[in-house]
Amino acid sequence: MAQTQDGAAPQQVQRVVVTGSLISRTDTETPAPVQVLTSQDIQRSGKTSIGELLNDLAANGQGTLGSGFSGAFANGAQGVSLRGLTVGATLVLVDGHRIAPYPLSDDSQRSFVDVSNIPFDAIESIEVLKAGASSTYGSDAIAGVVNIKLKKNLTGTRFSAETGTTQHGGGDTHKASFSTGIGDLDNDGYNAFITAEWRRQGDIKTSDRDQFMWDNADWRSRGGNDLRLGVPSKINSFLTATSSPFLYNPAGTGGVNNAANFQFLDPSACNYTKYMAGGCAVRDTTTNIQPATENINVMVGLTKKLNNDWELAFKGSMFQRNSINNRGSSYPTTGTFGAFMPSYSPTTVPGNTSLNNGVLVTQIGRVPSTLIPATASYNQLGAPARLYGFIPGMDPVSTIDNTAKTTRFALDLHGNAYGWDVSAAAGVTETKLDLKYSGYIDRSALYNAIFNGSWNPVGGNAPALVEQVSPHFSNSLDSKLNYIDLIGSRDLMQWGAGPVALGAGVHWHKRQQNAPASPLTANGQVASTSAFVIGDETNSAIFAELQATPIKNLEVGISSRYDHFDTYGNSFTPAAKFKWSPSKMFGVRGTFARGFRAPNPAEVGNAGSFFTFNAINDPVLCKDGNQYTAGNVPSACGINPPYVQVTSKDLSPEKSKSYTLGIIVEPVKGLNATLDYYKIEVRNQIVTAAGNDPNFFPDFVRGPATPVDIATGNGTDTVVGTPSVGPVIYAKSPYINLGGTKTSGIEADVAYRWRLPSDMGLVHANLSASHTFSYITEAAGGVTYELAGTQGPSVVSGATGSPKDRAQFTLGWNRGPLDVTATMNYTSSFSTMDPSLGATDCASTGLDVGGRRYFQGKDQPGVYCDVRSFTTTNLNVVYKVSPNLSLKGAILNLFDRQPPIDVATYGNAGNQTAYNASLHQAGAVGRFYSLGLNYTF
Repeated sequence: MAQTQDGAAPQQVQRVVVTGSLISRTDTETPAPVQVLTSQDIQRSGKTSIGELLNDLAANGQGTLGSGFSGAFANGAQGVSLRGLTVGATLVLVDGHRIAPYPLSDDSQRSFVDVSNIPFDAIESIEVLKAGASSTYGSDAIAGVVNIKLKKNLTGTRFSAETGTTQHGGGDTHKASFSTGIGDLDNDGYNAFITAEWRRQGDIKTSDRDQFMWDNADWRSRGGNDLRLGVPSKINSFLTATSSPFLYNPAGTGGVNNAANFQFLDPSACNYTKYMAGGCAVRDTTTNIQPATENINVMVGLTKKLNNDWELAFKGSMFQRNSINNRGSSYPTTGTFGAFMPSYSPTTVPGNTSLNNGVLVTQIGRVPSTLIPATASYNQLGAPARLYGFIPGMDPVSTIDNTAKTTRFALDLHGNAYGWDVSAAAGVTETKLDLKYSGYIDRSALYNAIFNGSWNPVGGNAPALVEQVSPHFSNSLDSKLNYIDLIGSRDLMQWGAGPVALGAGVHWHKRQQNAPASPLTANGQVASTSAFVIGDETNSAIFAELQATPIKNLEVGISSRYDHFDTYGNSFTPAAKFKWSPSKMFGVRGTFARGFRAPNPAEVGNAGSFFTFNAINDPVLCKDGNQYTAGNVPSACGINPPYVQVTSKDLSPEKSKSYTLGIIVEPVKGLNATLDYYKIEVRNQIVTAAGNDPNFFPDFVRGPATPVDIATGNGTDTVVGTPSVGPVIYAKSPYINLGGTKTSGIEADVAYRWRLPSDMGLVHANLSASHTFSYITEAAGGVTYELAGTQGPSVVSGATGSPKDRAQFTLGWNRGPLDVTATMNYTSSFSTMDPSLGATDCASTGLDVGGRRYFQGKDQPGVYCDVRSFTTTNLNVVYKVSPNLSLKGAILNLFDRQPPIDVATYGNAGNQTAYNASLHQAGAVGRFYSLGLNYTF
């Protein structure tokens, strides 16, 4: 029977081109540190998606984008952030070439490639270059490069299937793949194959994990506030949407302490006594800790040998991912923080703000007063009343059904002409998003229906009326990137102890991003304008590399690249490297590289977005930060003010210098170790002014002043009054070139293989560990902040945090048909403070950094000043029953470690959850079991 074969395996040593170089070599231990994950490593991980696999890289750091951050601008997608310099500073390639980035940018700014929809079975290997590489690849390769190499050829037929589930509920995962290929490249002169993969992963809701402390919104036993939905407290002035809609008379005697001021519209669900005792709490059964996803992937390949050792290869692929996400946040005037369902607006609707072609229009759909008239048929209070409650018949807040389809058609031609090894390539790539929206409210339509009596606040409304109030709508976004590459290399002459080799090439790509705002947010009908990017760029470049061995055992190289972008101008990036191996057991290596990141369409094109990050106290309406100081407006304390992100046409590229210096040790057979120091300096960074420039003082635009609750100074008593100014609507925050980031650290990679005596099998061990010495950001005026080991920079990608240490240790044993692998992933503890925000008081980091109200109005206990370390262990077992059939089983998070509590991140599923989804998502998922089989024909 034919066996599955992932490419030919000649006996002779082949020359290969390693990521980061233009010149082929026989020694794959290069001057620059490169981590290689083989297809076997990937299968042994027990993971079921590439996004999960890359998230565990020791070099992956602050700014990484995972699927557990429901509030991400690019939610549903996953990106890699080497050295913690954000996804925008890590270049992701497929087969050494660029691919269209995700249409929705990270933080509506940084371009990145979504790795979540690249299938396991199509991958030959992943090479992670952990050094600057702009002299070879151009823009974005500041921190390094992730090169995902797809299968080149395949013979035989292979089928695999796998199913798994979590111990604590939700997250059922099913996967199947099929691949078949014909033709032997050496004997037949061609190879053709097709591979297909299907994967479905079920969602995990917050209600699936609310038995754990990190998913428990009641913080009273921990010295904090009760933030459960539907529970009145000082935080919400004892007025919040609950299990029954209710009316409240704000002018009644005694305020919230008088039951006569309340009318519950569904008495069977809640009454005043039960409500004030917290008995009408609502369980969140819809917010996602892990969204439901489905992947369908197909790839075809055809390789043909031509005359004179030329070879032509074609690959065509369609990778599709569907996910259903919701933002887990509520309309800002409801007083219901982190609500899972849309809520009524009890006092006013300030209206939405639209942003089109740089023009801001405020108060769209404004309703000055939402008080229910005393004449309303269901108002029995005898006075105008506020309506609190969740709007019935609605989908979860800001639900997006997201289908991302990436297509790629690539031609590669390899051969030899006139002494040159020549590689020519061309590709057409596109990522298209089809988005379907629900859970948005047209509040003008809602209150028109309420006031004309056609809307029943309790429910039972006609579907047509529900659709009018909460319309379903859709949008299509598109990102295209087409490229041409031509590279040649050859030996020029003999010099010293070896040849002088030259590699040179040209590159061209055109990128187009057409990601308009969704139609009903562009006009402000249901929300303020959603993030949008419309723009393009054209890049042409020439580059070259020289490599020589001037003396025995010393390899040196220089390279440079000249890029022209039509968006800003030119960049020149040189680099140098060396490797000295005085013996087979020891070597020294090092690199120096300049790099750059070109301003992208989201920063200089027709683009914009609205964003929030930390919490502040309204400088006018809550001057001292105390909700109940006389004259303060309680709802204006601890607010998350909206900022409008606007582009800047005259931005310069970010520039970098990076260094690596390391040793290579092979003291005994089977043991290989590398230890590399790295230092990266990025200057002229493109950042938003808010949260980055200490000299930036937001010029808040406010809405009209309307009657609200104002503190009397007598305990928690309030009176209705009209404050001196209205609520904050927005402040503009432009992109600026400002300061920079300096990071340094050390990384170790150790691999050891040894055969046990008496034919007891083969043991293999691998350790990849990274330690950050410093992570310094520089602000205006040269002011610097040390962020290594802190939550900062929290303004980036959901406040991921910057732990100093990450490590991955893999220990495996195989004997005969049995292969067992255990993988341990470690992330060190870090502080919840962010000095770059001025958030250095442990008593309030939850509010100051993450905008979370766990301890608002109280001193946060010192235990929450740090996020404890986190270690998970994964176990993968494969048993080969016959030459054709293999069975596998895996347990991820073997010891069911729960994620540590992180009060200062906002990068998770909302206020109910207090964990870091980028670093500790495996803990939130919990123990996961899977079983599968592989069969070859």
